[in-house]
Amino acid sequence: MAEALSIADPRSSARCTACHSPLASVAAAERGPRVEASEGVSCVSCHDLPTQWIRSHTRSDWTHSDRVAAGMRDLRDLYGRANACVACHQNLEPALVAVGRHPALMFELDGQTRDEPRHWEERPGYQGAQAWFVGQGVALREMSWSLLNHGADPARSLPELRALGWVLSRSGLGPLGPPPDAADASPAGLSATMQRADQLARRAAQAWEPGFGAAAMARLASTQGDFTDPATPVLDRACRAERLVMALDRLLPSESDAGRRQAASACLDRLFRLVQSRGDFSPTQFARELEGFRTAMGP
Repeated sequence: MAEALSIADPRSSARCTACHSPLASVAAAERGPRVEASEGVSCVSCHDLPTQWIRSHTRSDWTHSDRVAAGMRDLRDLYGRANACVACHQNLEPALVAVGRHPALMFELDGQTRDEPRHWEERPGYQGAQAWFVGQGVALREMSWSLLNHGADPARSLPELRALGWVLSRSGLGPLGPPPDAADASPAGLSATMQRADQLARRAAQAWEPGFGAAAMARLASTQGDFTDPATPVLDRACRAERLVMALDRLLPSESDAGRRQAASACLDRLFRLVQSRGDFSPTQFARELEGFRTAMGP
């Protein structure tokens, strides 16, 4: 990848180290004792520079507020957590993909949080559905910014942008405010989408209600008609399907009935298989399997 991008040494190039070894850009005196850039992605990547908190943050008498006051990033705030993660889990210089063949990234806060080795306790009342929604709002904001400022490839990025806007809109969470309009790809439209997505993420981090996740899942599971509409390009429908199955996967735990969850999970496995290749995507088959998922969830 470095050879394709004419990067002489990826260990010292900010194009690589920004995410894979972020301490490489921090002066040794600012890192704190025994904190080396060679650690790659480490505690510091999520929790910020350890100069003030490294010695004391494991003390049993320290509260969360004490740790934040000592300089640790406040990751209980889902909006702040999403902002801490999205830069490396979604934002890529376009040339890294187009020339370097870096895998494309898709940010999803709840699932990627759960994939981390669990070394913390979530706050009381934590809901994965809320983390998912906040993360998707932040992801849409960053996708809009990238198209507006970073030279992202419109042919690839616009269908993905529209798909994410579609998922947020079809989630139907009106109490959080109107969804962003991701259809206008003009500079003014992208700027408006970016601002509206950020506002939605902020509100979702603060104003989430327990029933929102199940309600969003029910609405998304009833979108079969959106996949059989010939007026929508097949690529757009394929991108929608990718986002939709990830959403259903994160929202499914909101269903309290274990039998329904098990039946719907089997349907979801089939939906995941149908979105493995955009080139082979069959909107009709996907709509049929999505109807099966909705039926498994019951009325």
